[in-house]
Amino acid sequence: MPVAAPRPCSSPGCRRLATQAGRCYQHQREAWTKKPKATKRITGRRLQAMRASLFSRSPLCVHCDALGLVALATQRDHVIPLAEGGKDDETNEQGLCDACHEAKSLSEAIRGRRRSA
Repeated sequence: MPVAAPRPCSSPGCRRLATQAGRCYQHQREAWTKKPKATKRITGRRLQAMRASLFSRSPLCVHCDALGLVALATQRDHVIPLAEGGKDDETNEQGLCDACHEAKSLSEAIRGRRRSA
């Protein structure tokens, strides 16, 4: 079976050649694994019941409402992300519209990448 030609390492500033996975032997990344203390996500019928309860209690987007706008909440969001130690229960949930949820998720992802770098 043919072997791919070595390519430059994808780590910024590195000029070594990498034979697999895009990085040289000095810049290998750890394989992703779930953290041992990660919060267990609620799924299934219990999650659907929690979503219905949230949207009946608070049908408007929390962020838009704070700005004086009216938008229907369509996403169940964790105030403190599960990846940052938040709980998956009623005390840590809020309703957001799609646009606010996307913006919040993007900022959390950027913050997470900065933490791991």
